[in-house]
Amino acid sequence: MENKTIQMQDTHGRGHNYLRISITEHCNLRCTYCMPAEGIALTPRAHLMTADEIVTIAQTFVNLGVTKIRLTGGEPLVRRDAKQIIQRLGKLGVELTLTTNGILVHEFIDTFKEAGIKTLNVSIDSLKKDKFNTITRRNYFDKLWENLDLLDANGFQVKLNVVMIKGFNENEIINFIEMTKDRNIQIRFIEFMPFDGNQWNKEKLVSYAEIMTQVEAFYFNENVKRIQDKPNDTAKNHKIESYKGSFSVISSVTNPFCSTCNRIRLTADGKLKNCLFSNSETSLLDTLRAGESIEPLIFQNIKSKHAMRGGMDDDAKFQNPELFSQNRSMIKIGG
Repeated sequence: MENKTIQMQDTHGRGHNYLRISITEHCNLRCTYCMPAEGIALTPRAHLMTADEIVTIAQTFVNLGVTKIRLTGGEPLVRRDAKQIIQRLGKLGVELTLTTNGILVHEFIDTFKEAGIKTLNVSIDSLKKDKFNTITRRNYFDKLWENLDLLDANGFQVKLNVVMIKGFNENEIINFIEMTKDRNIQIRFIEFMPFDGNQWNKEKLVSYAEIMTQVEAFYFNENVKRIQDKPNDTAKNHKIESYKGSFSVISSVTNPFCSTCNRIRLTADGKLKNCLFSNSETSLLDTLRAGESIEPLIFQNIKSKHAMRGGMDDDAKFQNPELFSQNRSMIKIGG
């Protein structure tokens, strides 16, 4: 992939070359940390981006220096024209990937290959069927495991996203890491983050420090190796000596990585968010449909980016429900 000049710089000196596009608010799961129990009011279809609009906006970002695009949702693969979108974005000359719950990937193996996708992030928060069904409010555990084996057999690099919630799955940390013994897989433990409707409080948080304390006690310090993080990496990467795969922790709450952030998010209704935690958004879709250039809006949005977590730059602000309830629920942002 050719080197491109990153034109989207914020006032804190951070360049932005990674675009996450949510292509749908729909999902075939109902995960508790992502969606309120009562569900969400879906955006009317007329206000969502069409496939053509997704590709047009993505091309604009590529022209401005984006080198990586990740598709998210909702669950991106439930969208009826997902195959078409993936194939078209695969021709933009950037690294293309997606985050999925894995339930439908068996229908997309050939599409992924055609689009040049090599890595997928798959969400799974428990290795125990009953707990998986509880947190997802659905019964797809066996299908997910079939599809993980299918991805492995077809040579895809798989990263498993595990949202850690105290009292639910912190006793499975070692079980997840043991998956890396004989499989070239990466386990990504994610600190539970606050969004509208997900019943967040700090007592549910399993911190980076708590995770590593448990890991080092089980494997002994000398067997837990710190791996060099990639530039702009959100994860703190580790592996167990002699294990084939690796594990990492995404510590958005206790040890945020804002200083090297290169990410921007486009919601399914065509609004640009410069931070996952920002409660301000810029509509690109309205301007695009009016036949005007969206580039000035993009630059304006990037320039307004806060130094840290959408302006919630201390613990008190971050735990204030009045602030994080002004943001969307996770399913309407795009993970």
